[in-house]
Amino acid sequence: MKPAKPESHLAMVRRARKINRELAEVYPYAHPELDFRNPFELLVATVLSAQTTDLRVNQTTPALFAKYPTPEDLAAAVPEEVEELIRPTGFFRAKTKSIMGLATALRDDFGGEVPGRLEDLVKLPGVGRKTAFVVLGNAFGVPGITVDTHFMRLARRWKWTESDDPVKIEAEVAGIFPKSDWTMLSHRVIFHGRRICHARRPACGACPITHLCPSYGEGETDPEKARKLLKYEKGGFPGQRLNPPPDYPGRPAPPLGADS
Repeated sequence: MKPAKPESHLAMVRRARKINRELAEVYPYAHPELDFRNPFELLVATVLSAQTTDLRVNQTTPALFAKYPTPEDLAAAVPEEVEELIRPTGFFRAKTKSIMGLATALRDDFGGEVPGRLEDLVKLPGVGRKTAFVVLGNAFGVPGITVDTHFMRLARRWKWTESDDPVKIEAEVAGIFPKSDWTMLSHRVIFHGRRICHARRPACGACPITHLCPSYGEGETDPEKARKLLKYEKGGFPGQRLNPPPDYPGRPAPPLGADS
């Protein structure tokens, strides 16, 4: 048998866009999984989400925002009190420094408002491109690609990129999809990575896009065993948000300290 020809770039682009279309059917309710009511809350929540789950952030931020609802309030806070409130998210001292620093910058440099430009956001303490694109895409409607660990993993499994550098992955994926797709593409890929295409044991046998995946077989291929690996609403469990969008088909997450 002749070895299969390497996939051309055009064929990869067509396959990638078909993955996006099919994920849109699987996750028509895909959304940011952080609870927020305004750009400031989303910015702080995204910074807090580093090295922890969105669920833990969502369980922690209600008390934080109840006490410090504005940048001015947070900038004037006692650091030790902020540390205690965000302790469940881990790395609470460094995160306190970041969120109080960005609150101070918002108060002093931006009139207490979150800026809607990438070049301004990345100047804020604790804010990199990933965080900036989360805020731009979901609070301001500015298209952006959120390259988190899930997005990186799936982009490589699907052969959209061979890079492990987030900035390079962002640029390469941006060249595959129209700009108007970037924000929702990010949500769909991240949803799929959290629910089905896991890091350690992908649920290949329960995946709806196996016919488009060049890495099929890296995980569990038996359908029954694979179904047991599904997470969140796909596995019948609560989601990450305490206040999910109305079209979310799963159960809301429980508040901090409550039984799930």
